[in-house]
Amino acid sequence: MNIIAFIFARGGSKGLPDKNIKILNGKPLIAWSIEHAKKVNRIGKVIVSTDSDEIARIAKEYGAEVPFTRPLELATDESPEWLSWQHGLKYLKITDGCLPDLMLSIPTTAPLRDVEDINNVIDEYQKNDTDMVITVTEPYRSPFFNIVKEGLNGYVDLFMPSKKVISRRQDCPKTFDITTVAYAARPSFVLKKKNMFEGRVRQVIVKKETSLDIDTLIDFEFAEFMFKKRNSKIAKK
Repeated sequence: MNIIAFIFARGGSKGLPDKNIKILNGKPLIAWSIEHAKKVNRIGKVIVSTDSDEIARIAKEYGAEVPFTRPLELATDESPEWLSWQHGLKYLKITDGCLPDLMLSIPTTAPLRDVEDINNVIDEYQKNDTDMVITVTEPYRSPFFNIVKEGLNGYVDLFMPSKKVISRRQDCPKTFDITTVAYAARPSFVLKKKNMFEGRVRQVIVKKETSLDIDTLIDFEFAEFMFKKRNSKIAKK
């Protein structure tokens, strides 16, 4: 199976400026995703899609390919990343003459991921007839029990009210939080559709401690703390 991993990393970030190249545990943030992808033997190429010359330089330094520059219109705060997925696949179709059998997205924002989770996503895709596989964790809260929405009158109500009175989170329908650990997708599906939930989506459950999604400075500082905790455990062995 021809598997290609993409890492989508634009230069602009309002929540955490220069997030993708900010140093975390001795390496630029993007380097962690590149190294995770390169540790998966089944991945044939690791391609970084970016609009930033500096991100491109660092990506190449850590062993990724940067064969194209992402158009600026696909690198704004309002640009759906799905369009960048399509752009990357169209590039491969033109240059290689065909699409890969499987496309992976390995976001920069989950540097604590377990490499085995990427392998599990590939396995889940291969053993089922599906369009996408996503990674999820057990949620901290449930929209059926303790997540509320605000109405026009200023009052709040359950986000997803139920006909049955639910007094314990354990009694809620099973829900999950989507993580940014890894995504696997059928390339032809990505090119034809507008978002992942237009297709058949399956999931791989990952641990909370390996699925931190870095979006803000607080997230970044927590990731630093988690790396220090890991390093301390390794040093004690």
